[in-house]
Amino acid sequence: MNNQNGHHSWPEKVGIIDVEIYFPSFYVDQNELENHDNVSKGKYTIGLGQSKMGFCSDREDINSLCLTVVEQLMQKRGLSYSQIGRLEVGTETIIDKSKSVKTVLMELFKESGNHDVEGVDSTNACYGGTAALFNSVAWVESSAWDGRYALVVAGDIAVYAEGNARPTGGAGAIAMLIGPNAPIVLERGLRSTYMEHVYDFYKPNLMSEYPTVDGKLSVQSYAKALDKCYDGFCRKAEKLHKTKGKKCFTLKDLDAMLFHTPYCKLVQKSLGRLAFNDFLRNSGSELEDQYRGLEMYRDLKLEDTYFNKEVEKAFVDHSRTMFEKMTKPSLLIAKEVGNMYTPSLYACLVSYIASQSIEALQGIRVGMFSYGSGLAATLFSLRFSDDISKGSPLRALHDSLQSIKHRLASRMEVSPKRFTEILKLRDNTHHQAPYTPIGKIEDLFPNTWYLEHVDEKHRRSYLQKKETPCIQRNGCITKMNVMNCESTKVAEDFCKVSATPIRLSESVQPV
Repeated sequence: MNNQNGHHSWPEKVGIIDVEIYFPSFYVDQNELENHDNVSKGKYTIGLGQSKMGFCSDREDINSLCLTVVEQLMQKRGLSYSQIGRLEVGTETIIDKSKSVKTVLMELFKESGNHDVEGVDSTNACYGGTAALFNSVAWVESSAWDGRYALVVAGDIAVYAEGNARPTGGAGAIAMLIGPNAPIVLERGLRSTYMEHVYDFYKPNLMSEYPTVDGKLSVQSYAKALDKCYDGFCRKAEKLHKTKGKKCFTLKDLDAMLFHTPYCKLVQKSLGRLAFNDFLRNSGSELEDQYRGLEMYRDLKLEDTYFNKEVEKAFVDHSRTMFEKMTKPSLLIAKEVGNMYTPSLYACLVSYIASQSIEALQGIRVGMFSYGSGLAATLFSLRFSDDISKGSPLRALHDSLQSIKHRLASRMEVSPKRFTEILKLRDNTHHQAPYTPIGKIEDLFPNTWYLEHVDEKHRRSYLQKKETPCIQRNGCITKMNVMNCESTKVAEDFCKVSATPIRLSESVQPV
């Protein structure tokens, strides 16, 4: 930490140094699901804006998702677990009312001998990952910081009972490395929070994975929180003179706007709603051309328009070009995997980075809207580094995420019938003890951690699916990842992936 005139100062440019994402190897096609559910064609694909939905077999739970993504990030960065001083998990997938997911992740630290790691779990629907991020950034900026990195983990398995909500499920986990001199910096003093007591989505039955949802109230609560957070954010931005010389802050002062994504269609409507906010907040003759044809909406109040389809359509149309540039590139994973709950917003960040050229990321400001039912919401902003030179942290981060489309394409499609059977199995065995999962290990991605067994005392043990080298016939032995084998024949004939019995309790260093 810097010391100036005998006083400690903030570390510089605290934010996201690196990020990794994990999503399950299974998906169901939303077109096929429409047919299976006997609903009108396009209800899920057009009405919700979804293409595919990722889901887990009974071999994966919240602990295994987080174990996998943390190890992937640490290996990608070449870090020792001794270099982590804080680890906080954001999740609403609760499998124990007392023991945190973070404590399970500490098994990965055992070989390093590092047990001095602050943080536990943060829980409030989809907002927990953002709370963990803010807490971790605050730790780095505080007197408690000891110079090590913080690690933020957000993970969830989003499943619903059969019915209209089921197509809005998903699953996945995100891990973010937090520290100073980051390529993606959280802008200080530029975020606005709105919280309120609402029963729009909640999980009172701890014996079930399924939530209780009031769909109409949930949409209204999301829109209200968005309005309130945006108003506060704009006021703070104007006060901090970050409006490029203009009196009022608008969407044009951002280069991208990302949202928590329950389903993609809601996001497009949400950007339109922010454009409506700009319209109501800004007036004058110089804006007549910009808002031509929208004058009849000038005297409306935000709280009277939550379900006004005419206003919604008008401002979705008005903001369409802006949506294509600022938001649509962030929906790659959301469209292909679905709602991850706590990782959702950060999966959008990964998608946006992966979808842009490195030149397009230079020095940009990105708005981030995080929403968790119940409710808790914040709109904050990220500033990307100006340095995109070869070997720069931002370029390295960008390059590391270019495999996302390949990873999505490497998943296994499961029929809606089989998907329904797997969810029924998860429902029937949720919190069952003792229990040994029956899902096929060979269907998991290589190096995935998975649930091996739940004993009679509900204690869970995990193994990791390991991969063996590809062996070429001419006596040449090459260690290759089966997901990246250049030759299909080599992959089929010589690449064998098997489960290696490494138990967390055995203190074996994961590789």
